[in-house]
Amino acid sequence: MSKMQRIDHLTRLRTQVVRLRESNARLKKLLSRLEASNRTTLQLNNKLSKLALKDPHTGLYNRRHFNETLEKELALAKRHAQSLSVIMMDIDYFKSVNDVYGHPFGDLVLKQFTQKLQKAVRRYDILFRLGGEEFVMISPRTDRPTGLLLAKRLLKTINAHSFGSKAHVLKLKVSVGVASYPEDGVVIRGLDLVNLADRILNKVKEYGGNKVFSSIDLEKLEGKVTSENDASEVIELLKKKIYRLSQRANQSLIEAIFALAKNIGVKDWYSDTFTKKMMNYAIEIAKMLKLPKNEIEHIRKAVILHDIGKVGINENILLKHSKLTTKEFETMKKHPQLSTDIIRPLYFLRGTVPLILYHHERWDGKGYPHRLKGNQIPIGARIIAIVDAYRSLTSNRPYRKAYPKSSAMKILKKESGTKFDPRVTAAFLKILSG
Repeated sequence: MSKMQRIDHLTRLRTQVVRLRESNARLKKLLSRLEASNRTTLQLNNKLSKLALKDPHTGLYNRRHFNETLEKELALAKRHAQSLSVIMMDIDYFKSVNDVYGHPFGDLVLKQFTQKLQKAVRRYDILFRLGGEEFVMISPRTDRPTGLLLAKRLLKTINAHSFGSKAHVLKLKVSVGVASYPEDGVVIRGLDLVNLADRILNKVKEYGGNKVFSSIDLEKLEGKVTSENDASEVIELLKKKIYRLSQRANQSLIEAIFALAKNIGVKDWYSDTFTKKMMNYAIEIAKMLKLPKNEIEHIRKAVILHDIGKVGINENILLKHSKLTTKEFETMKKHPQLSTDIIRPLYFLRGTVPLILYHHERWDGKGYPHRLKGNQIPIGARIIAIVDAYRSLTSNRPYRKAYPKSSAMKILKKESGTKFDPRVTAAFLKILSG
């Protein structure tokens, strides 16, 4: 081989080496990109796996993961001879929240509810959202007494908190059922505990909600209807159950009406706290005057709904900063009639109609709408009149600041015998002084 041929051969070899190195570099880059892509894919798969086990709205684990986790925790409890509790929770009357305020507001409340639960539970408790307004918690190494204490603490925490936005604030009521292994008998699958907790929860709702029950309460309340029971006992049990279900439905309807009125735009409205305080005052007066239970129940409902007719009064009149004109006052005087027109179609509220219609009548006969006098005015209306007046006196109004309690009491005492029933006034002042 000549010298020139050797030089050409070496040049070709060098070129091939350079190309090979460049090819290797490109291959390394491709391998590096492939590894990065694989890592990204793995991360995405992990995220998707987690998302598949979580409720996208609240971030809690979902029903699918609940079923898997419960079976594992139950197997562990059996293997190590430990306790296990399932705490099932359902927000009472939540459908009316969505119906009245809309689903976006309802979603906001559910998120806030979840956050409150997460702060209140122990670090080894596991929370799940089963769907809608139903939540459940698995509490490992927790016996029935401890589970009941934990459930009651959660209920107290939720009841004490206010949920919602600046525009709308509300309190939540929650029904809670606690089922526990091994106290609640033979448990073969986790589903057995779930079914029991669900039965307990339904019993809580049947008895008005916003309580915590366990299987002990279930046994007490259900009783044992056997073939030895005579027909009269069975009928009596059925009557009681129907009555409780009816009461629950009625209360849900009252709350929905009240919430709807607030949502329509009544700005001259009581806060939930003030409404509850008014209701308690009215009930205390009624009890002090030894009124029958059914009358007290009518008064309780009437306190909640007596001013609902203000939805039909122009907001400029309700929020006016100065004295109303004669024409404006005549318009304002229509709200008791408007209130009764709204609730009259509801048969179960028929006992509240006269109390609502006449709560602005005066003892001396100078009230409205029918200028009734003295005992012509239903006793419930007289009670609502004075607690409503006290509420107004001790609240900030567009045209004045709230009176202190002592000043408000002096005004009520001064108007006893003219505006208010002296006997009702005396009872209320005694309660306020207590």
